[in-house]
Amino acid sequence: MPVCDRPSVVLQPAENAAADLAHCRAAIHRHSRSFYAASRLLPARVRDAAVATYAFCRAADDAVDEAGSAIDARIRHAAVLRRLDRIYRGEPVDTASGRAFALVVAAARIPREEPEALLAGMAQDLGPVRIADEDALLLYCYRAAGVVGRMMSRIMGRSDAAALGRAAHLGIAMQLTNIARDVGEDTTRDRIYLPSGWLAEAGGSETEVLAARATPAVRRVTLRVLGLAELYYDSGIAGIGMLPASCRPAILSAALLYRAIGRRVAARDGDGVTERARVSGIGKAGLIAVAAVRCAIDPRLRRRTTRPDASHLDASLRRTGVLP
Repeated sequence: MPVCDRPSVVLQPAENAAADLAHCRAAIHRHSRSFYAASRLLPARVRDAAVATYAFCRAADDAVDEAGSAIDARIRHAAVLRRLDRIYRGEPVDTASGRAFALVVAAARIPREEPEALLAGMAQDLGPVRIADEDALLLYCYRAAGVVGRMMSRIMGRSDAAALGRAAHLGIAMQLTNIARDVGEDTTRDRIYLPSGWLAEAGGSETEVLAARATPAVRRVTLRVLGLAELYYDSGIAGIGMLPASCRPAILSAALLYRAIGRRVAARDGDGVTERARVSGIGKAGLIAVAAVRCAIDPRLRRRTTRPDASHLDASLRRTGVLP
């Protein structure tokens, strides 16, 4: 599609849409402070669509994570699948975030396979999670966050393959950061996202991870995850210049905020077990200011060509089957 300097998606409010969007904003402010802070930089014409999309994704994820049992989690996941089916059939939806997301789907022409991929990633979390190798890790990250990046790109008016690819890379980078930050927290749900093959190469095991021990092997693998994230950050940030100028500061802010979390884990020698890395309120404000200045003066963020080349990253994703 042709490049435009203004995002093309505008949410046309339906009856009661204002209340639904208010619910989405409150949920994001309560549970996703980094995204909420970055989203405030988006132009008003796309901010609501971005918040509605993120709120739908977050609500679906929380429905599974907050279930009281494995059976309850599967029931909740099935309910989200039915809700998504109703959205694409144009039928009434029973939640505020679902109704708000339905408006986004229609306005941004989001293909069904993208939110379905997101729900496939959530299905992986329904039982004990074990990741075998890098391909399995990337597949999970694409489903969990890469497709969210693609949907956000569409909301901002960019649905060409190059822009969608870079947006997916940025989502993958952020999910890799989440994995490195939450190694210890994930064990409480019997989830290990550190690849077992990498743990074996480092002389460690999944037993060490489940015991919530920041052993040298666990730290080395966490650092390896963060190293992979850096490659995807480089690619994703290089694609920000392909977005409308008014959207770039918000997306760069989100990228810098998540990247800073990962670098804090790296600064602790890869310890994502004993303490959850965070960025302070002052730190967030500083990174948002940096993003705004960079978008104004950095020529790499004001051109519509992308560097560095990302063909090697796409080759990795093709092995997972998410790219043709």
